[in-house]
Amino acid sequence: MFGFLKRKQREIFAPVDGQVVALDQVDDEVFSQGLAGDGVAIKPVSDTFCAPISGRVTKIFGTNHAYSIKSDKDLEVMVHIGLDTVNLKGEGFERLVEEGDRVEAGDPVIKTDLAYLSKHAKDTITPILITDESDVKSIEKKLKIVKCGDLIMEVN
Repeated sequence: MFGFLKRKQREIFAPVDGQVVALDQVDDEVFSQGLAGDGVAIKPVSDTFCAPISGRVTKIFGTNHAYSIKSDKDLEVMVHIGLDTVNLKGEGFERLVEEGDRVEAGDPVIKTDLAYLSKHAKDTITPILITDESDVKSIEKKLKIVKCGDLIMEVN
């Protein structure tokens, strides 16, 4: 009867090919304890990182190691490529879009030299986080092997 009040389920897609794991598997206290937001992480096996949702690119760090996309409504998702990658000062990363650009889920955002990151970063594991500004009641996480564009989280 009051179905119009029911929240629409929102989907978050894999920004890269790899193995989806729980955040507590990330060897970084900020991510593993959920201090930067809730979500999952992916152990990447490909070099192009895409938009996990459709929306506007709200932030790309100057070093290109992390980016955020905000949906037209109330969901913002951050992709943080690797651990301690900010220390690489942008080396191994190529920006493909700019802040303010509109992207669709699956559109390429950052291209990496994954071999370089594997050698020079602490880890290539990539947290995908729902930021604290997002309106979230629950998250269903899909821990599995994925290709870019596969469903990894359903948010209510």
